[in-house]
Amino acid sequence: MAAPRVCVFPSARELGPALSSFVLAEAARAVSQRGRFAVAVSGGSLVSLLAAELPDAAAREPEHPGANWSRWVLGFCDERLVPFESPDSTCGLYRKQLLSKISIPNNYVIAINPMLSVEEAADKYAERLRELFPGDNVPVFDLLILGIGPDGHTCSLFPDHPLLQEQSKIIAPISDSPKPPPKRITMTLPLLNAARCALFVVTGESKAAVVKDILEGHSENPLPAARVRPVKGEVHWFIDEAAASKLTIKVDRSSL
Repeated sequence: MAAPRVCVFPSARELGPALSSFVLAEAARAVSQRGRFAVAVSGGSLVSLLAAELPDAAAREPEHPGANWSRWVLGFCDERLVPFESPDSTCGLYRKQLLSKISIPNNYVIAINPMLSVEEAADKYAERLRELFPGDNVPVFDLLILGIGPDGHTCSLFPDHPLLQEQSKIIAPISDSPKPPPKRITMTLPLLNAARCALFVVTGESKAAVVKDILEGHSENPLPAARVRPVKGEVHWFIDEAAASKLTIKVDRSSL
């Protein structure tokens, strides 16, 4: 398991284009090797970051092999059990801000059914993943794009929550999220750690202490984001100077 590669950018303005270039490069590699690109995204500030940069990056290189949207499979690392019209719906936000600009086939956008109970929604989401990843005991995504909270949570996996011990389910329901709304579905660590590549995107000084804890801490009870260590994959961090301000490890600025 390789050590994470940490790339630091002066600000989110420089990070955004680099993120889109990275995603398109990973997409091109996956399509050339396996015929499709399976990516799962997270919510929060990532929605606007990807929506602002990815369509423009693809428009600048219309022949880029990574911009063949018909070969994309798009999932969500976690989702809130709310209607798609709600500002809390990650899928709803991506539909408005990003999917209105790029043409991923609708049947390859893996969304929950918010009309179901949280347990049923999680089961149906897992069922759909298994349909799209036939032959995989645990579905293997080419890329997961993840964020973190100030408490070190990622997806809807929170510190000291029982879901951190989940070993059998690939998608789990959560009804007591410490961060509202309380009902959500989330990828579990077995699914996250089966991925070929996990990319954390973090900006802002408010995340500096937790970034240091995740990347430099040696706790016997690591924060959820520190537990994302793909068994056969890579981990990358794209962070701005503010979020990196407390780090003492070697970081990469060569991409700037």
